[in-house]
Amino acid sequence: MNKLFAFLIICWLSISSYASELAYHISFAPESHYIHVNLTLNDLKCEQTLLKMPVWAPGYYQIKDYPRNLADFAVTDTDGQPIQWEKQGKSGWLVRNGKQRKVIVTYRVYAHKQDVCEAKVDPERAFMPGNGVFMYIDGEKENPITVHIQPAEGWAHISTGMEAVTGSPFTYRAKDADELYDCPFLIGNHLVVKKLWEGHEYEFAIETPDGIEETTFFDDIRKIVAEATKLMGEVPYSRYCFLLLGQGQGGLEHANSQASFTDGSFRFQSRSHYLRFLYFIAHEYFHLYNVKRIRPIELGPFDYDREVFTAMLWVSEGINMHFETELVRRAGLASDEEVLDKMSGFIRRVETQEGHKHMSLRQSSYDIWLNFLTDNENEDDVCINYYFKGPIVALLMDIEIRRLTDNRKSLDDVMRLLYYSYYKEKGRGFTEEEFWKVCHEVAGTELTEMRRYVDTTTEIDYPRHLAPAGIRIDEEYRLSTPKQ
Repeated sequence: MNKLFAFLIICWLSISSYASELAYHISFAPESHYIHVNLTLNDLKCEQTLLKMPVWAPGYYQIKDYPRNLADFAVTDTDGQPIQWEKQGKSGWLVRNGKQRKVIVTYRVYAHKQDVCEAKVDPERAFMPGNGVFMYIDGEKENPITVHIQPAEGWAHISTGMEAVTGSPFTYRAKDADELYDCPFLIGNHLVVKKLWEGHEYEFAIETPDGIEETTFFDDIRKIVAEATKLMGEVPYSRYCFLLLGQGQGGLEHANSQASFTDGSFRFQSRSHYLRFLYFIAHEYFHLYNVKRIRPIELGPFDYDREVFTAMLWVSEGINMHFETELVRRAGLASDEEVLDKMSGFIRRVETQEGHKHMSLRQSSYDIWLNFLTDNENEDDVCINYYFKGPIVALLMDIEIRRLTDNRKSLDDVMRLLYYSYYKEKGRGFTEEEFWKVCHEVAGTELTEMRRYVDTTTEIDYPRHLAPAGIRIDEEYRLSTPKQ
């Protein structure tokens, strides 16, 4: 047998039977905005080890090229003697460890960008998503991982969705790389509020809590969580962490947490501003079902090296926009009129821009890697955004399913069937055809016209589709119900 081939077989058998372990020690240089990373690799099986760092973060469909922030990469053995390594492409480091089964990797990460998927360290606190900080062994994403964090002097709290190691302060455990990258950290002196609702633990980590006690925020979130549980039938976590950051834009969903920027205060200018914030938090929360578990099949297992294309992000994001509104409405926090006003805004946004004649909802999903946050001058002329057209189609699908089933079924049933059939039973995502097959099963017939609205630029017949729900639309795309 060829010696190299035999060596590779031995490596493969060793890896499959006993995974290497990764142990991280994280510290900070707040004044210079650096994260110091010390990674111990234990039980290495082969004579060279390829370490990789992601170039994007699931849920944020843009290449971020995280390795650009890395400096001073070095490898030593346990005696401090240097070990050779070489760069492999933009996101790989090949460590030539030879017979060494334990090596120590060190590097620094510059962290000074205000972004929901980028790390930022300053004298007050550190926000640390994993994708631009941690590495994994290529081909061994299933390895167990521990993370020990050494807070900077004066920092008292660490908040994260990652499991804490009992008896070892500031130490956390992830079962694999996917879980590691799905659990951001907030470290500092933020307000920590813990709740126990229906047997599940909730942690609110609030960076700028000004005015929080003067609101009904915690009770309102409890009502939203209750409605999501009622809709889906179960809670798939033991604890959930709300990382509510300071002033900024955007949020990012995770399996048992969310990281969301706020206005920097809970003193909202008006009811509409507060309602918009509740929609936003509900959106990121419902993602724990829709995309983290109910997902297009392309979105997992993740390839962190390159773009992952799917034509179904309108389901993951657009339908999620529909349910963020529904959760808030069903919780009694928004009136029917407020919900119709929000939907009217989506319709105006789509129908008054030339782009809806040139890009389908399906294409918008597939091409998001080209169009996400680009601000191209001609964007409105040739593109649409699934965040706006997606909830429109979701509403029409909901009405159509209710019409076809005499209101016995709805879009709720589609989401539940996807959750229990594909996530719970099959342990995987769904294909495009499987999604439409589930819709067919729930509605009792194919949703041919709804699919045409997704796949093509066919003009939507709003009056006909809205009429069964008693909703009217005027020439300015305002939705309303008849006055009683």
